[in-house]
Amino acid sequence: MDSEVIVVGGGVIGLTTAVTLAESARRVTVWSRDPYASTTSAVAGGLCWPYRVQPEERAAAWSLRSFQVLTGLAERPEETGARLVTGTMAGTRAVDLGTWAEGVPGLRAARPEELPGGHGSGVRARVPLVDMRTHLAYLERRLAAAGGVLEQREAASLDEAGRAAPVVVNCTGLGARWLVPDSDVRPVQGQIVIVENPGIDAWFVAAGDSAEETTYVLPQPYGLALGGTAREGVWDTTPDPATAAAIVRRCSPVHPELATARVLEHRVGLRPYRPSVRIEPERLPGGSLCVHNYGHGGGGVTVSWGCAEEAARLVAGGG
Repeated sequence: MDSEVIVVGGGVIGLTTAVTLAESARRVTVWSRDPYASTTSAVAGGLCWPYRVQPEERAAAWSLRSFQVLTGLAERPEETGARLVTGTMAGTRAVDLGTWAEGVPGLRAARPEELPGGHGSGVRARVPLVDMRTHLAYLERRLAAAGGVLEQREAASLDEAGRAAPVVVNCTGLGARWLVPDSDVRPVQGQIVIVENPGIDAWFVAAGDSAEETTYVLPQPYGLALGGTAREGVWDTTPDPATAAAIVRRCSPVHPELATARVLEHRVGLRPYRPSVRIEPERLPGGSLCVHNYGHGGGGVTVSWGCAEEAARLVAGGG
């Protein structure tokens, strides 16, 4: 066998896991059905903040580890896609955020003038905001530099991967619904609108964990990402014009100039939600070790490094 580890899945979870393993001197090959620009990760807004990812305490620990890594990568934003940006999370209090709030330096209650759109509470923080397409390309380069190999290849089964290497790491996201199979994995559809940025440099989010309609404004190098939706069980990836118009209407009270901002692009992605992230080992029928790392919902980049390191520990320990 040429590879010690086959990582199945080439989104942010798969690539981060593969980089972590390759940089610990493992011979790693990634099997990705799609190029990175076609993955769900490439559509994501990229804010480092736990959202629709469970269990809460473990997710906070994974998120804080990723916060540390992405903060370091933010020193080279053009290369890595990560920047540190200040913003407001409306509709929440620091006391409600548990260990996440305790671990983010400078997180504090928002002042009234920092709460646009009629919101009565919120917190302010400086956190990583990631241009996902730049970040995914960076991860691919970093994997190659560590000796890893990326193949555009769809796995028919985990057993197929297990016949190619003694260790398989399953990072297939929504694909785990069929590949494992795991019926607990289901889509949460997200639609966003990219508009020209009229000069906004702070992020804003108002998004309850169970709300189907959310409001967020994320300044990115490619434009301003406006969101969004969180529709559980919806599989359609076609942008809906009425939904797009509603997104702009929700964001306009936050920044009135957005009502007339020129639309650049529409994006739709399917978050791979599961009631609890699955990071655990099992033996495949042929004897190979399979470490599962999927079900990260709307928190992929937020938990990516923490989950990658936990998966790598399971690989190192033989399960």
